Amino acid sequence: MDLDAYAAAHREEWDRLARLGRQRQFTGPEADELIDRYQSGATQLSVIKTTTGQSLQGDRLSLSLSRARQRFTGVPANVLQQLLGFFVLQLPAALYRIRWLCLAVTLASFAIGALYAFWAISNPQVLATQGDPSALERYAKEDFVNYYSDNPGSSFTSFVWTNNAWIAAQAVAYGIVGFYTPYIVFSNAQQLGLTAAIMQDYDRLDVFFLYIAPHGQLELYAIFVAGAAGIRIGWSWIAPGARTRGQAIAEDGRALFTVAIGLIFALLVSGLIEGYITRQDWPWAIKIGIGTVALAGFLAYQWVLGGRAFRAGQTGDLDEFEAGAKRLVAG
Repeated sequence: MDLDAYAAAHREEWDRLARLGRQRQFTGPEADELIDRYQSGATQLSVIKTTTGQSLQGDRLSLSLSRARQRFTGVPANVLQQLLGFFVLQLPAALYRIRWLCLAVTLASFAIGALYAFWAISNPQVLATQGDPSALERYAKEDFVNYYSDNPGSSFTSFVWTNNAWIAAQAVAYGIVGFYTPYIVFSNAQQLGLTAAIMQDYDRLDVFFLYIAPHGQLELYAIFVAGAAGIRIGWSWIAPGARTRGQAIAEDGRALFTVAIGLIFALLVSGLIEGYITRQDWPWAIKIGIGTVALAGFLAYQWVLGGRAFRAGQTGDLDEFEAGAKRLVAG
C-alpha cells in the first residue's frame, strides 16, 4: 500500500476527526458524526498498522482517535475497576518484569554490606571515622534499641513510612538520570555494613540482626525493588532494543513508575511492623515470623500473581488508547 496516497485520500476525514476531538460541546448531529468518524478512523488505523506497521501518519491518527474517544466515553472505566486492574494486573506485571534484577540488586547489596562490615571490623581506624568511642558505645548499647521505642507507635510508623517511601520514589524516579539510583542502592548497603560493624565491635551483632529482622525483611526488599525499577528505567536509555530511546523511556517509565506507587503500600506494612511489632516484649520467633510472612506475601504477589498477569499480556504500561501516540507529532 502507498501510505502517502492512502493518507492523502483520507486527509479531510482525519482533519475533521481531529477538530471534533478538540471540541468541548456537541450538537446532536456533531455527536453522531464524531462516533462515525471515530469508527472509520479506527478501521483505517488498523489498515495502516497491518500493512506498514508504525508510521508518522498512524501515530497522528492514533492521537486523534484517543482524543475523540475521550469525548464520547469520558472516564474509560469505573474507578473501582481501574483500581482492581491496577493492583491485580498492571502493578504485579511490572514487578514481575524486574524480578531477576530485584534479586541481583538484593545480592549485590548484601555483598557490599558484608564487605564494608568486614573492612570496618578489620580496621579500627574506619570505625573511628564514624564517631568518638563513647558515642559509638552509647549507640551500640542504648540508642540502637531505644530508637524503636522512644516515640509513640503511630508517630514512629508515620516517620519511617514516609522516609522510606520517599527514598523508594527517588530511586525509581531518578533512574532516568542513570547514576543516582545505583548510588542510593550502594549508600544503603554501605550504611548497613557500617552499622553492623559498630554493633559487632561492642559484641551486639546479635541485637542488630534481631531488631532489624521483623521489619527489615520487607523494608529492605522494597528498597531493592525500587532500585531495580530505577536501574531498569535508566537502562532503557542505553539499550532500547527495537524501540527508539524516546519510546523505550516512555514505555518503561510509565510501566515501572507504578512500582513506586505499589511500594508505598509495602513500606506501610513494614512501617507498621517496625512501629508496633518490633518494640513488643514477644518472643523473637513470633516477631521475626510476622516479618517473614509479610515478605512472603510480597514475593507471592510479585512472582505468582505477577507471572499470571505477565503471561496474560500485561506489562504494567497503559493500554494503547490511554498511552496515546508513540511519538509526538505536530498538528
